[in-house]
Amino acid sequence: MVFEKLRTGRKPDASNDYIVALDIGTEFVKALIAKLEDDSLSIVGVGRARQELSDMHSGAIADIAGVVRNCEDALSQAESQAGLQAKRVVIGIAGELVKGVTNTIRYRRPQPDRPLDTAEMEFIIEKVQERAQRKAQKQIALETGNEDVEVKLVNSALVSIHIDGYKISNPIGFQGRDVAVQIYTAFAPMVHIGALERVADELSLELLAVAAEPFAVSRSLLGSDAGSNFTAILADVGGGTTDIAVVNDGGVEGTKMFGIGGRSFTRTIASEMDLSYKDAEKLKVNIDNSQIKPSVAKEVNAAIDKTLEVWVAGVELALSEFDSVDHLPNRILLCGGGASLNKLVEALKRDEWHKDLPFSKKPVVQYIQPSEVIGITDTTGGANDHTFITAMGLLRVGYDTIMGSGEGDSIKEKLNRILRI
Repeated sequence: MVFEKLRTGRKPDASNDYIVALDIGTEFVKALIAKLEDDSLSIVGVGRARQELSDMHSGAIADIAGVVRNCEDALSQAESQAGLQAKRVVIGIAGELVKGVTNTIRYRRPQPDRPLDTAEMEFIIEKVQERAQRKAQKQIALETGNEDVEVKLVNSALVSIHIDGYKISNPIGFQGRDVAVQIYTAFAPMVHIGALERVADELSLELLAVAAEPFAVSRSLLGSDAGSNFTAILADVGGGTTDIAVVNDGGVEGTKMFGIGGRSFTRTIASEMDLSYKDAEKLKVNIDNSQIKPSVAKEVNAAIDKTLEVWVAGVELALSEFDSVDHLPNRILLCGGGASLNKLVEALKRDEWHKDLPFSKKPVVQYIQPSEVIGITDTTGGANDHTFITAMGLLRVGYDTIMGSGEGDSIKEKLNRILRI
């Protein structure tokens, strides 16, 4: 199938002051167009289009042609609202085969009396990334049964640096023998990244960055503050997957994903009640509506509860894998369309699922609101709830990528720039 290289409408804007975020979800494609304004972003266009059942599988693209069509629809809406076409795009990547971990590498310096310089830090960071890539490759090969699977780094961010046991915010100029560097890295199979590159190409957009979606969500709440002490568990519940990030003192400890999202609940309702997927989805979305007959509502709730038990167990398992964390944050912040199901929030608040995990007290559960996203304002009123947070996070990654070349950056920002690909 041949796609038109430019959508009909206005000519592309001559400036490079705009970024597109494409959140290609299992259920919806969301497109945001934002204008770069000094140190912030302003959303000027919002669009969304529903995906077909066969377009995505477990958070990854299954039908490129179908996804491109849906992206066209969402982009056209955003462009007609913005009155322009942006050229540069950031696309999110999700799915169980996206591996995000924080690795610590300890490096014994051969000359401890020599002050650390940027070249030596670059060398240390390279070593961390090599180790992380081998680990991710091994894990993905094991899960796919394909030893030759190719993986690519999608995101990296500095978490912390210690020299001889002391936490350092700027290592340059310090002496010392043992340097411990913690870096968050996310890897994904080349086949998934290749599909996203193809989508960008079909849409005639320049791909600025691909971002692991839970990492993008964390970026939306961290902003530019290198000394941020933001601490929380972030859960992005999509149609096909649930993506979890643990953020501690402004550093991403790691990200986990598992293949249960909003569609799993709909499928259970459909099979338990012998309904079409479409009718089951309608019932799920309207379950809190008093117009649904009590007998029908009872059946729908019973079906939801079945999947809910499995989903909560998935959250518990994902969080138990953060074994390098002494204590898990006592705040769980939710976003994504799948999180709109009230029973899901109630289960996290009510159930005792957290008892065997290293929480110091029962976690508080709430939605992330667009107003909490740092440095991004919405002038359209369209990006108005927790379902747009991931797309806003992708805008933030785009901003980081473009702005990562300033002279007056802190050392953390400079090192994070070294990490960007």
